[in-house]
Amino acid sequence: MDNDKHDYWKLRSLYKDEDDDVPRFPPTNVVEPLTARNLFQLYINTFIAANLAESCVFPLDVAKTRMQVDGEQAKKTGTRMPTFRATLGNMIKVEGFRSLYAGFSAMVTRNLLFNSGRVVMYDIFRRPFLYVNAGNEEIKVHWSLACSFIAGCIAQALANPFDIVKVRMQTEGRRRQLGYEARVSSMGQSFADIYRHGGLPSMWKGVGPSCIRACLMTAGDVGSYDISKRTFKRLLSLEDGLGLRFLSSMCAGLTASVLSTPADVIKSRMMNQPVDESGKNLYYKNSIDCLRKLIREEGALTLYKGLMPTWFRLGPFSVLFWLSVEQLRQWEGQVGF
Repeated sequence: MDNDKHDYWKLRSLYKDEDDDVPRFPPTNVVEPLTARNLFQLYINTFIAANLAESCVFPLDVAKTRMQVDGEQAKKTGTRMPTFRATLGNMIKVEGFRSLYAGFSAMVTRNLLFNSGRVVMYDIFRRPFLYVNAGNEEIKVHWSLACSFIAGCIAQALANPFDIVKVRMQTEGRRRQLGYEARVSSMGQSFADIYRHGGLPSMWKGVGPSCIRACLMTAGDVGSYDISKRTFKRLLSLEDGLGLRFLSSMCAGLTASVLSTPADVIKSRMMNQPVDESGKNLYYKNSIDCLRKLIREEGALTLYKGLMPTWFRLGPFSVLFWLSVEQLRQWEGQVGF
């Protein structure tokens, strides 16, 4: 790479060219300008990183979803809820290893809209709120959270149909164990079945708790990573490298797990419940009704059912995801996220 000061990838001063007093227009508070090329690269990088991370931790997501919906059956039969380890063991023993990746095709498609979309939108939304303090870029926590909430909500609203398909494909093996009629066999067939029983609006069933969960998870994952990285860099005097990225991503995974689990439980119950011939929900009228019945019938702690597998999944996912995104950006000559 040459040292030409006008080279695209070369870091430039914040407000003006290095050899004159003419401000750059449009003025910006960030080292790397916001361009269509940068956004496209970030979009592709996050899609690649998300699928790489999911391929490693997806079985934990399947087990988590199984544990969340198994509460309904345990409540009816009076049986004891299986542990996370028992859930995984039973899936492998009864359904085979392939059951651990049930719904993975829907997850890959969902990543195009959700994971890629929320990171790109967050990067766009946060730009006006970045400011320079003592030579470092900073962003206020409340602005980071606000940008995370908006980005997560929009991305989830777009990706909700694929989320429903993913949940149904993940729980199909459990339905067959209980003797119910097979509901889905592929992503395309699942979409057709959902549309046949509820029409287009059924594609957005559970969108309320899904968007709330996405807001909380994006705040915990994307926003927390951004804030943690800036904070650790300032307080611990760390350079932008593997250590700083690993520490920040670990904090992001834990924060996202704690914030998102209650909404995730409600989302899984709402999406997995059966409907009658007219498309009306048979168990819960809406998210509020689901929340009320869960607390009344199963206790408040049921909202954190699956927290450990959620953390076991989101912790490694966050580390793999952010390390991959940052490494891809570094190979392309861009600055850190």
